[in-house]
Amino acid sequence: MGHPASDSPVDVIIVGTGFGGLGMGAKLAREGKRSFIILERDEEVGGTWRDNHYPGAACDVPSHLYSFSFRPNPEWSRMFAPQQEILDYLRSVARDENLLERMVFGAEVTGALWDEAAALWKVTTPKGEFAARTLVTAVGHLSEPKLPVIDGLSDFSGHLFHSAQWNDEIDLTGKRVGIVGSGATAIQVLPEVAKVAGEVVVFQRSAPYVTPRPDRAYTEEEKGLFRKMPEVMQELREEMFWSNEERYAQRRGTPTLVSAAAQVALDHLHRQIEDTELRRKLTPDYTFGCKRVLKSSDYYPTFTQDHVHLETGGITRVEGNRVLGRDGGSHELDVIIACTGFEATDLPIAYRIFGRDGQPLSERWANGMQAYATTAVHGFPNLWIINGPNTGLGHNSAVYIAEAQIDYIMAAVNFRDEAGVPALEVSGEAEDAFMDRVDHLAQGTVWLEGGCSSWYVDHRNGRLTTLWPEPAYTFRQVNAPFDPEPYLTWSPDEAGEHILAGVR
Repeated sequence: MGHPASDSPVDVIIVGTGFGGLGMGAKLAREGKRSFIILERDEEVGGTWRDNHYPGAACDVPSHLYSFSFRPNPEWSRMFAPQQEILDYLRSVARDENLLERMVFGAEVTGALWDEAAALWKVTTPKGEFAARTLVTAVGHLSEPKLPVIDGLSDFSGHLFHSAQWNDEIDLTGKRVGIVGSGATAIQVLPEVAKVAGEVVVFQRSAPYVTPRPDRAYTEEEKGLFRKMPEVMQELREEMFWSNEERYAQRRGTPTLVSAAAQVALDHLHRQIEDTELRRKLTPDYTFGCKRVLKSSDYYPTFTQDHVHLETGGITRVEGNRVLGRDGGSHELDVIIACTGFEATDLPIAYRIFGRDGQPLSERWANGMQAYATTAVHGFPNLWIINGPNTGLGHNSAVYIAEAQIDYIMAAVNFRDEAGVPALEVSGEAEDAFMDRVDHLAQGTVWLEGGCSSWYVDHRNGRLTTLWPEPAYTFRQVNAPFDPEPYLTWSPDEAGEHILAGVR
């Protein structure tokens, strides 16, 4: 299809084709009232589930819950779907919701500027410039890989890559492989790499809490039942949701609940690791839930293999093909795989979005990101953010959160159009008051008082900026219903300039 340029604006531009972007596009398409396009930097849909195709990649949220409520999938093969299956699901959403014809691939956003006079967002990409009344970003927390800061790492003489940029051309068979990190990705990568590598060294900064992963395949009989009776899938989804919600109480820091949950993880460790020294190295030194709690039934047993080693002393530098540890140890490696996470608290897209008076979103967030109702930012009219500040969860499905935000955006855009105003912008006072509420709710949680350092908390301000500090169901209660009261609207004055005024 021919894509509109800036002289023929659309109603909505969506950035990203992960769950957030596709969900937003599907709701717009189903409503059928607005023109829209979806910009994608890659050449196909999928977001993080396209990029993260490392061996062992899978979801740690049950499949029937980690999918759209309006697109249940009776064909999930397992309780916890592997990466390829999730990617295929997202492809089917794009195809069946007729979104592909609205997509511009290879269109990474290099700049997005609010044009005050025209009341439009002007978005620049390698595929041209586009314009829209509404801009929705759905790039997510886990889209920009972060390499560790290690002296000499960039000069490593072997092969170096991040887990989210897996190098399929490198055959790891018989290779000496170093894995930097011990988080959610590392525990999936390690067992698979250990099956083929000649030697594996895991460089662990801090031990994670790991609980059993109760995975199993769905039988053909079960899938047949899901096809014939979709209400059974809905019941299963609700059961999974509320089962996960029960885990939130552990994050509130209630000592008995935290202790009981930690014991499950420690019992799992003790059942699978007999060596007392190895157990000690794999035992976390912070409060349960302070960092992401992981699920795996094959991570710990991998360390009992003779060719797999755990290093906990830290890395001082890399020289040639050698990784030197603080304890004086040295490992010669052929490959280093960085399982070191993403730029989650300082989103790169924020440096490319310029709001009223040309202010960069990164400047507005210079002391940490924040948004009213997790979705709107003062100074940025008609901009809505999916998977931005305070939208992560430590215990439930991120898709549930994205759907709540999509409902909010749809209601806001409908209100704006029905009110006949060119733009909506949340007031600074409302945004600050909302964040004060979030800060208050975060007090007493294990994320702030659990004695660990994690990507949940922004080091610049010590605030919980990535997670929602309450149960997931309250996220929908608080952030899905749209209320115009906190918003300002743009109206032309006698000179034709736009002025801000209260909606009511």
